[in-house]
Amino acid sequence: MPQTQQRSGIHPTAIVAPDVQCGERVTVGPYAIIENDVTIGDGTIIDSHVRIGPGTRLGKDCRVFHGAAIGGPPQDLKYAGEKTELFVGDRTVIREFVTLSRGTKHSYKTVVGSDCLLMAYAHVAHDCRVGDHVILANAVNLAGHVTLEDWVIIGGVVPVHQFVRIGAHCMIGGGYRVPKDIVPYALAAGYPLKVVGLNRLGLKRRGFAKEQLAPLSRAYRLLFRAKLNTTQALERIKSEVEQSVEVRQLVAFVESSERGITA
Repeated sequence: MPQTQQRSGIHPTAIVAPDVQCGERVTVGPYAIIENDVTIGDGTIIDSHVRIGPGTRLGKDCRVFHGAAIGGPPQDLKYAGEKTELFVGDRTVIREFVTLSRGTKHSYKTVVGSDCLLMAYAHVAHDCRVGDHVILANAVNLAGHVTLEDWVIIGGVVPVHQFVRIGAHCMIGGGYRVPKDIVPYALAAGYPLKVVGLNRLGLKRRGFAKEQLAPLSRAYRLLFRAKLNTTQALERIKSEVEQSVEVRQLVAFVESSERGITA
């Protein structure tokens, strides 16, 4: 066993492959299984009965709770055993029975950012890209190839369709289905899912000033309330609304959407 592992707090009932690279102050709980080709950053805590598959790269000061299964093979019939990876950033918390899959040959990796909270039974499928400061409540299910930008919050028991993108600072209410892209800064809810406005409370908590919110509000009114088609709305946003960083990000997101946006 490498010397770095000897200095780590590995429970005697845990099974840790010989080539696992553990940083300093790593704790591995009872009956955990850590397979070959895994890297675990300094200060990370692995609880009991966790299974970590090959190709997993865990960052520093993460916490993986009881029964989580991370870095397992993708749930994709096209997967043929190719070598793929899962990356998890620093300080991310993975609660009980969360499942995180490795990538497929589409991108060869699944990525979860830093400072995220993935609550119990959440699932992140193959080739997903999850940004920093993301919160997935209990039993959120991300299909393959989903992209969540930074600071996204998704309420419990929400399924997200494959290839969907959810923009930065969005908040999605619990129990709703997400079949299309959701623009940045949105608050989304309802059956069928719709954008009900700006995520004002979340933005204020993160320090957005009134001067930043005002042009966003005008852009949202044109995009979602003015009874314009998307092309017309974007033209008016570009000509009539202050082109702040946030407005430009909103426009670029809409213009690059392939699935169409949630209205």
